[in-house]
Amino acid sequence: MSPAASPAPAASAASPTGAGLKVSTQPRPNSRLAVEVAVPGGRCRSSYDQALEQLSRSVKLPGFRKGKVPRAVLLQQIGPLRVRATALEELVDSVLREALEQEKIAALSRPVLEGGFEAVLERFEPDSDLSITLELDVEPTTTLKTTKGLKVEAEAVSYDPARVDELLEQSRRQLATLVPVEGRPAASGDVARIAFSGSFTDTGAAIEGGSSDGMEVELEEGRMIPGFVEGILGLAAGETRTVSCTFPESYPQEDAAGRAASFEITLLDLKSRELPALDDAFAQQASDQPTLAELRADLEARLKEDAERRHRGNRHEALLEALVEQLEVELPETLVQEEVRALIEQTAGQIAQQGMDVKKLFTPDLVRSLVDTSRPEAEQRLRRNLALRALATAEKIELAEKDLEAKLREVSRGLSDGNRIDPARLRAAVADDLLREALLEWLEANSTVTEKAPAAPEDADAEASGDSPAKAAKGDQAGKEMATKKEAGAKPDKADKKGAD
Repeated sequence: MSPAASPAPAASAASPTGAGLKVSTQPRPNSRLAVEVAVPGGRCRSSYDQALEQLSRSVKLPGFRKGKVPRAVLLQQIGPLRVRATALEELVDSVLREALEQEKIAALSRPVLEGGFEAVLERFEPDSDLSITLELDVEPTTTLKTTKGLKVEAEAVSYDPARVDELLEQSRRQLATLVPVEGRPAASGDVARIAFSGSFTDTGAAIEGGSSDGMEVELEEGRMIPGFVEGILGLAAGETRTVSCTFPESYPQEDAAGRAASFEITLLDLKSRELPALDDAFAQQASDQPTLAELRADLEARLKEDAERRHRGNRHEALLEALVEQLEVELPETLVQEEVRALIEQTAGQIAQQGMDVKKLFTPDLVRSLVDTSRPEAEQRLRRNLALRALATAEKIELAEKDLEAKLREVSRGLSDGNRIDPARLRAAVADDLLREALLEWLEANSTVTEKAPAAPEDADAEASGDSPAKAAKGDQAGKEMATKKEAGAKPDKADKKGAD
């Protein structure tokens, strides 16, 4: 988290700089600053003469050597307007540099000439004084109404010992062997291969994505839309049954949401899972732990660590939201747009990691849409960063050099030789992370955080995405399995590669 640049003065009296140049500033909304410069006629004449000389060196006229064209002839050939325009461009650039340097203004955006270039050009005369006003984004001035004594509520996250057994059972299911079932009908927990076709009850029209010639379905509650799995239970191989179902109101396929449907389902074949014994051999197959006891201990440690991390994250999140409420700032458009671009680049990076073609997906229309939809999050992120930056300034919280060096050594040890990372960028990123953590810890030590009970989990009953009931069920379960792995901090291992799903 880099320190804020010096904010521009709220307003300044006209002050001389250079050869009689005078500058005054006036704040504008959204952290913009108007910079008014009074340019004396002599400076205008000098810029005009330089433009004439520059143009004379670039213009070729028959009968004259380059650079030796008389001024009267040059003006006749290229016109006085072009000379004045060239002179004004150079004048504005040079005057702006001097004004920003004198007033110690850190410009965030390219300055805009108030009234437009053409309007100023009409007023520009080589021997007359000229007043120009430029407007630009500057570093925002931030104020925190208070930094101490914040009172917030944060959702508690605690370690649940039952999660160890849940994860072990999940790994057993992933490593299970599917065994053909004969002599009995389908029962809960089986894996059925079915053929089915569906149509809407009200119109008789076929359901898009609502048919298959052979799809595996796990016969578990909540895996499909309500009534679908229940309609398969009790079927014997080769039997067909017509099942009535109703799509949930929140079903993602809009034309199906809330509608009644009829599915003709044929059970092609049936299998059951033969789970491996919960012993040391299972532990070695499912992980890199030699015994079941060590696997249990490893999962317990990971779950405890993850619970503590999420618990701390909830507290910090609540404190950061409370701190932002104390922030008074006007966001400059330049910084908002930078944050929007960062979010879009982050999205593109995630898509690329999934092996998709970003160039094909990111059409101009999609990018424009992302710019609009990303803005609220960009503003929120920007406010949070500015609030923490203001806290660091207000409470004089700085990062110790020895802590930064120690963390850099730790991070560098974890990087392979193939990682080509700019040392300066790495240092800045590590410093930002360390300072952010220090600021959040200070905030927690100087605030009151009360814990509230976790929110009740939402019912995911077949409301997952997907075109068909089977796709919805498979997508939902995959998400649950991935979330479970992430919660436990478990590494991808043999159990991930052999799952029956």
